[in-house]
Amino acid sequence: MQQPQKVVVVGAGGQLGRELVNTAGTGVTCVPLHRSDLDVSDGAAVAGALAREQPHLVINASAYTAVDRAESESDLAYRVNAEGPGHLALACRERGARLIHVSTDFVFDGSASRPYPPDAVTAPLGEYGRSKRAGELAVQAVLPDAFIVRTGWVYSGFGANFVKTMLRLMAEREELAVVADQIGTPTWARGLARALWRAAERPGLAGIYHWSDAGVCSWYDFAVAIFEEASALGMLSRPVKIRPIPASEYPTPAQRPAYSVLDKAGSWRDLEMEGVHWRQQLRAMLGELKEMEDV
Repeated sequence: MQQPQKVVVVGAGGQLGRELVNTAGTGVTCVPLHRSDLDVSDGAAVAGALAREQPHLVINASAYTAVDRAESESDLAYRVNAEGPGHLALACRERGARLIHVSTDFVFDGSASRPYPPDAVTAPLGEYGRSKRAGELAVQAVLPDAFIVRTGWVYSGFGANFVKTMLRLMAEREELAVVADQIGTPTWARGLARALWRAAERPGLAGIYHWSDAGVCSWYDFAVAIFEEASALGMLSRPVKIRPIPASEYPTPAQRPAYSVLDKAGSWRDLEMEGVHWRQQLRAMLGELKEMEDV
């Protein structure tokens, strides 16, 4: 009988981390480590945790994701997003463990007009994106055979995210203004978690990959879809006017890429997983959220 693969999930309390723990297969012994269990910016703590757990694989779902606050807290962002992955890579190399590391579409400047392939030139616009790119480089410098996956616009039924924020605002207000000139692809954390578990089954895969759901939209399109799908499920009881605005009317401390659609063709091929359209994923997530609220 084959021994289960022992996998440490770092950042297990976040959106992706919780989905990873919930979707772990029967052939996996999953060890969830929350932020309170492990500070990835502490190299000695990381080395000690991996020495204690002796995992076959580490999935790093931890990150500093406060994009705007990173402009004023760049030191903290770099400790978590750059130094932390470096510590994990070093500890994995010392223990002979594989590392799957999650990065972001914010490593690109958004000047493209077609989906970014994994080997596209990076040019982050803000401290968050720069810290995440530094994390990619730190991992690759220590562990060239690590599996790095970039994603974006992640949401789930857990934690704070755009979908849950929109649902709250739509229940409170009669009108919302949402940015219409930033284009990307929403990613249900459940689908991303399943892709990472598929990558875990393929130890020969290494390098940078891209994963999000299929399709393209603006934040405005996403908000309209959230309203339509939630209304169809009876989660919203009255109409809400959603007004498209340019990003210039909604200034933020951090500049965001105007276009951050990722080319997933290589991931769909190598993982043998077909991308599911973002609207279908949104409908599934909202259905689950409604069931949880009805309990």
